[in-house]
Amino acid sequence: MKISFFENIYNHPNIKKEEHKNIIDVHTKVEFSKNETILNKGKISNAYYLIKTGLFRSYVIDYKGNEITTGFFGPNDILIEVASLFLRIPSEETIQALTDCKVYKIEFNDFQNLYRTIEGFTEWGRSWMSQQLFMAKHRAVTMHTQSASQRYLNLIQEKPQIIKEVPLKYIATYLGITDTSLSRIRKEVLSQTENLP
Repeated sequence: MKISFFENIYNHPNIKKEEHKNIIDVHTKVEFSKNETILNKGKISNAYYLIKTGLFRSYVIDYKGNEITTGFFGPNDILIEVASLFLRIPSEETIQALTDCKVYKIEFNDFQNLYRTIEGFTEWGRSWMSQQLFMAKHRAVTMHTQSASQRYLNLIQEKPQIIKEVPLKYIATYLGITDTSLSRIRKEVLSQTENLP
């Protein structure tokens, strides 16, 4: 049986088939253009998005005034600024479209209503949040325990589309290195793969 786009994202055994329809009905299809800003620093997020096509990034401005990329989001990801949306506080991050994108938007109030009324959706939400906490912790740890080369190789494996389509300057700040270091790492990785039997 073919699993729909929404069932793939809201994947939980306790969400019934008819409940999936209720979940889908509160999403609105939206398109963003390349370089369009989805959420500005200092604004409160009132929605999140399911990405059908395209790429996004989140970034902060550091104490020196530099843009530091904090995350990349692609097809089948949930595009969200968790703290701003759920704590109702101004966002520390800005979210930007890196390509033309098609997404499905769900407003905060509609999410709250689903969370209160559909038990399986509540369980999915808790499970998803736990996974996000684990991933955030894992990223924080690997920034200190892995070499820049290893972090780059991990990104190739986890999100190959990012490597192909995103400007190097964004990837470099995400990995916590300079553009020059990233260029050197890319050359080393390329030469190693070319020398493989």
